Amino acid sequence: QVQLVESGGGLVQPGGSLRLSCTVSGFTFSSSAMSWYRQAPGRERESVARISSFGTTNYADAVQGRFTITRDNAKNTVLLQMNSLKLEDTAVYYCSVIWGSRRYWGQGTQVTVSS
Repeated sequence: QVQLVESGGGLVQPGGSLRLSCTVSGFTFSSSAMSWYRQAPGRERESVARISSFGTTNYADAVQGRFTITRDNAKNTVLLQMNSLKLEDTAVYYCSVIWGSRRYWGQGTQVTVSS
């Protein structure tokens, strides 16, 4: 079955960096677009970044220029490098894929930006 497992979250000071990782199984990773979403307390889940199977990337305006999404097809892994973190980046971050007309989610990893 489809599985997505995120890791790499934690507590970081404003201006710091974190790298999130999502390792997947149960579907053809190399031919699938992958996305990162986040959900802050009291807010709806929002798209952060997306990478196509060809490596084309898209970012939310709020993270453009600070976050970078990449993929390693040999390791079935998608990464999110987050730099210049801000207080408002605090959220649970989820990786996601659409496979067989259904969207799948990982369990999420908490990112807290605080001084």
